[in-house]
Amino acid sequence: MEITTTTETAARLRRAITRMNRRLRHSALGGISPAQASMLASVESLHNPSLGDLASAEQIQPPSVTRLVRTMEQAGLIKCVADPDDRRCTRVQITKLGRQEVEQIRKRKTEFLERKLQSLSSGDRQRAEELVRFLELLLETE
Repeated sequence: MEITTTTETAARLRRAITRMNRRLRHSALGGISPAQASMLASVESLHNPSLGDLASAEQIQPPSVTRLVRTMEQAGLIKCVADPDDRRCTRVQITKLGRQEVEQIRKRKTEFLERKLQSLSSGDRQRAEELVRFLELLLETE
């Protein structure tokens, strides 16, 4: 029996989560880029962020945020508004179309995972449920 170290397990877990995240993103994007999908999710979760807030959340440079925001605004996914307290600051809001896109991305990701789970045996689905509980536990202990 081979003994696995905590470091090896952590590295395997990181690789598996990274690969799963890539597959989920690939299966769900529809007509927008990964950067746009990430930005939409950030705009939704940050509720009216500034361009600086988005640059920080997305870990990208302000000029890149400006280009992305401009493209997404032209597509009708977001809208830019002046901050009522500081007219020099631009705030970003998700539009109805943008919210629908976020919902569709989440729906496609869930459907992808559901198809994968349905292809498993009942025993493996049980193990998947245990894994979900374990991952949720890991996230709680931060």
